[in-house]
Amino acid sequence: MTSQHTHFCSSWRLPALLAISLALIAGCSGKTPTTRYASSNIGSACYAKALPTVGEGGLAWGDTLTMARQKSLSNCARYAGRSGGTPSTCQVVLAQCKH
Repeated sequence: MTSQHTHFCSSWRLPALLAISLALIAGCSGKTPTTRYASSNIGSACYAKALPTVGEGGLAWGDTLTMARQKSLSNCARYAGRSGGTPSTCQVVLAQCKH
């Protein structure tokens, strides 16, 4: 009876773990971010966020406000195009520098 009990217990563990893992992965994959973030460059004091009418936007850092704006618009166009959005409608919605 011990060998049957051990075989039964071990036979359900792997499928149960796989089912739980797949459920967690499926739950996370349904969430789509609306803005993608570029990592901050060391010393970059300014950032800007650009969003399209439809699709994902972009956030970028730069040494100047102008540089951050340009990078965020570029990121917005790239991410909007990849997400089925409208890259031509990207606009900077937030731009500022840290003090």
